[in-house]
Amino acid sequence: MTDAQLTTALTELTGVRHPIVQTGMGWVAGPGLVSATANAGALGILASATMTPGQLLAAVREVKERTDAPFGVNLRADSGDAPERVRIIIDEGVRVASFALAPSRELIARLKDAGVVVIPSIGARRHAEKVAAWGADAVLVQGSEGGGHTGQVATTVLLPQVVDAVDIPVIAAGGFYDGRGLVAALAYGAAGIAMGTRFLLTSDSPVPDAVKARYLAATVNDITVTDRIDGLPHRMLRTDLVDALERSGRPAALLRALRHAAAFRRTSGLTWPAMIRDGLAMKHGKHLTWSQVLMAANTPMMLRSSMVDGRPDLGIMAAGQIAGLIDDLPSCAELIDRVMAEATATLARL
Repeated sequence: MTDAQLTTALTELTGVRHPIVQTGMGWVAGPGLVSATANAGALGILASATMTPGQLLAAVREVKERTDAPFGVNLRADSGDAPERVRIIIDEGVRVASFALAPSRELIARLKDAGVVVIPSIGARRHAEKVAAWGADAVLVQGSEGGGHTGQVATTVLLPQVVDAVDIPVIAAGGFYDGRGLVAALAYGAAGIAMGTRFLLTSDSPVPDAVKARYLAATVNDITVTDRIDGLPHRMLRTDLVDALERSGRPAALLRALRHAAAFRRTSGLTWPAMIRDGLAMKHGKHLTWSQVLMAANTPMMLRSSMVDGRPDLGIMAAGQIAGLIDDLPSCAELIDRVMAEATATLARL
C-alpha cells in the first residue's frame, strides 16, 4: 500500500485513509468490490437498489467478514421498503448511508441519531442547500460527465457552485479517474472525489470480461447521452442497441418497459402494489410522466443484461465520459495507490 495520504474533511468524517469514494453502482458494487475498495483505504459503497432487503443484509455481513474498514450502503429514499433498509444499516453498524435521491429530514435524523454518516447525491445547488439544511453530513455532487443518470451542468461549473453554497464537505463526481483529478477537485474546495466507471473497470469488479473489453475499446466519442431508456438523460456507451432504441417509437418502448417491469418484480421480490407505490413516490419526487415511471423499469433490467449476464447486445452500459481514457484493469488496491501517488506528485509539482 502507498504511504501517500491526504487528510481531508471526508477522511475525518468517514474514517477512511484516502479521500476517494467508489460509487454504489447497481449490479456492480457488491461485497467483492466494496470490500476490496475498503481494504485499499477508500470508501466503498454497496448498491442496494438491485437487492432485496434480505440480500442487502447478507451483502452487508459479507463485507464485514472481508474487512474491518468503514464502508457504506446506497439506497433509494423513495422506495417503499426504505425504512427496512435503514434499519439494516443501523443494526449492522454500517458507517455511511448514501442516497440517489434526497432523503427526508426525518430519515436523515434517524440515521444521524444512530451515528450513521448521511451523504446524499445531488445534481443541483438548490438540492445541496436543501439537504444541508436538513442535517446531511456531506453531499456528493455529480456533474454531467458522470455515467448513468446525469444532468446538463459540467462538474467544473457545478462543483464550485455547491462548495460556495454549503458548509458541509462536498465530494466531487463526474469525470474523475486519476490523481490529477483528485488535486483539481481539492483545489475547487471539495473534500474528495467519487468514481464509478474507474472502479467498474478494475480486476475486482464483477462485470464480465467481455463487457469490460467493450469499455476499454471505447473512445470518448463512443459515449452518448440518451433519454430513450427511462425518459431521463442517461450517459452510456453507444451501441447498436442504443441506436435502435433511439429509432424506436413510443408503443415499442412502453411494451419493452412492461416486460422489464415484470422481470424486475420477479428479481426484486416486490409485489405489484409495492411497485406502484414506488412509482407514485418516484413520479412525485421527480415530476415524471406515467410513461417515464413505467420506463424506469428498463434501467435495472437492461443494466443487469450487461453487468451480470454479459450480454451488451441486450443491455446498456452506463459510462462516464472518462471511459474513453481508461485502458487497463488494475485491482482496487493498485488503482488507489496510483491515484494517491499521482496526487502527491502533482501537489509537489505545483
